[in-house]
Amino acid sequence: MTPSPETIRLTTAQAIIRWLSQQYIEIDGMEMRLCGGGFGIFGHGNVTCLGEALYGAQDALPLYRGQNEQSMGFAAAGYAKQWLRQRFMFCTASAGPGTSNLLTSAALAHANRLPMLLLCGDSFATRLPDPVLQQMENFGDPTFGVNDAFKPVVRYWDRISHPAQVIQSLPAAIATLLDPADCGPAFLGLPQDVQGWTYDYPVAFFDKTLHRIRRISPDADEIADAAALLKVAQRPMIIAGGGVQYSRAVAELTDFAAAHQIPVVETIAGRANLLATHPLNIGPLGVTGSNSANEIASQADVIVAVGTRLQDFTTGSWTAFAKDARIIAINAARHDAGKHRALPVVGDANLSLGQLGAAIAGYKAPSSWLALAQKLRAAWDVYVADNVAPGARPASYAQAIGIVNGLCDPGDRVVAAAGGLPAEVTANWRTLEIGTVDVEFGFSCMGYEIAGAWGARIAQLQREPECDTIVFLGDGSYMMLNSDIYSSVLSQKKLIILVLDNGGFAVINKLQNNTGNESFNNLLADCPTIPAPFAVDFEAHAAAQGAIAQTVSNPSELGAAFLRAKSSDKTHVIVMKVDPYEGWTTEGHTWWEVGTPHISTSDRVRAAHSDWEAGRDTQRKGI
Repeated sequence: MTPSPETIRLTTAQAIIRWLSQQYIEIDGMEMRLCGGGFGIFGHGNVTCLGEALYGAQDALPLYRGQNEQSMGFAAAGYAKQWLRQRFMFCTASAGPGTSNLLTSAALAHANRLPMLLLCGDSFATRLPDPVLQQMENFGDPTFGVNDAFKPVVRYWDRISHPAQVIQSLPAAIATLLDPADCGPAFLGLPQDVQGWTYDYPVAFFDKTLHRIRRISPDADEIADAAALLKVAQRPMIIAGGGVQYSRAVAELTDFAAAHQIPVVETIAGRANLLATHPLNIGPLGVTGSNSANEIASQADVIVAVGTRLQDFTTGSWTAFAKDARIIAINAARHDAGKHRALPVVGDANLSLGQLGAAIAGYKAPSSWLALAQKLRAAWDVYVADNVAPGARPASYAQAIGIVNGLCDPGDRVVAAAGGLPAEVTANWRTLEIGTVDVEFGFSCMGYEIAGAWGARIAQLQREPECDTIVFLGDGSYMMLNSDIYSSVLSQKKLIILVLDNGGFAVINKLQNNTGNESFNNLLADCPTIPAPFAVDFEAHAAAQGAIAQTVSNPSELGAAFLRAKSSDKTHVIVMKVDPYEGWTTEGHTWWEVGTPHISTSDRVRAAHSDWEAGRDTQRKGI
């Protein structure tokens, strides 16, 4: 009889943590743990069993204490971005509201294609004590609960109903997190009783495992088709998306563009693929773009879209391109490669660019086309320089961006997410070093800014400890989620946070006014249910969380405060009021489709609807 393999008796929770601690990846010639640790808030659904397992693994998998489950997920997303999806963090939350608080951050990770492992409490598998505290009962299906709500917003979902199940489920979850095409969050529901049940696991299951991220080689016929189209292009253009960085293909994209003299434009997620001074960098594209990039996009006959899902802010709701322009979409994800009748090249950006470059050897775009693009970029640079310059105008987002951009170190990381700042950073920030901009616009989630920066800072200190993480956010996002100021102080992970206070949700007020509507319920001054608007003392609030906080009254004072923050090893919060109406970047925008009233008693609303609909004339209708 064949002897049984050597086994070890562990609880389900112990097995999960032991297995995670033995997963490794090689990055730049160095082996390191694939999982960098986790963010956790304990409750009755995870403290007794998973907490016990994590206590014994503190050195291998450090656990950062969160203040809010949603912000823990944002921090995990920021961490994954900083590591270019090569490493991830887990989040653990208790059963019930603790877990449901992670839904928004799971959606953010799903939209941005980011790895994140969710280890969440669940109801008892035996159902003996049902109904339990915080259990969401479904009268017609006792297996259906809050955790099932994660199914639309994760890439992998499982409920561990027996300890042996993790032998299959954990590798499947990690395979999802590392898959370049299907990358996204993975969810494991952990019933409270099952977490503590034991099983005799094969010792070999916990052997050290070295993972590699798969590079998908493109199909030869797809490369040939793309080459045939590109060879006859008279006005080619490259769109560089966030996938370029995740594929570690920045050098390949730059070499490809240089060899064939093709102008490059960047998406919001693809900001910082090229330095601002690179002669082929024609600027950001789309609704929050640049005149230079949008003008050549409107004239391009062949568009090579690399590592982008072509969302509406990139495409101007599909008005940014000529209707007869052809798109070559290079993407590891088949879903993204086939949009709007694009000629798909399903494959890794690094490999695909190399093979496509070889297939069009000798081809160069007409010099007059590149000269036009560079002339347009030079004009855009002049506009940006004036836009960010302090002067007699009211203080603005752009001025704050310009001050910080001029004083920061090249490797400092900039984080923004929601409100008006993503547009202002995208349009006005001049990239000083590759991969240093995180404008979270996949889900554009208010509250990501500080939390995501905290996660990025944890990763940054592991990679580039001499650099800073800089956060731009408005007062609206600050009020939405600010508790990770406290997290950064507690964990000694310094952030520089700029709170630009415009008195409410000013960018949505701008959209409201631009569509003919009256200001209503966005700026504090325009909320009829607020009889006497109260100004929050952001400086005092941030200081109460342990930050070094200061309020400045103009961009000059902002610069001095920023330099003080740079020279410190403590988290700094710098507050400055900006005008809610003046100082917006007015150039560089494409049309963007929003729903406007087809009928109204307001002349202004009717006129705005007519003007807005006129932009639809250039919209590609899926062809």
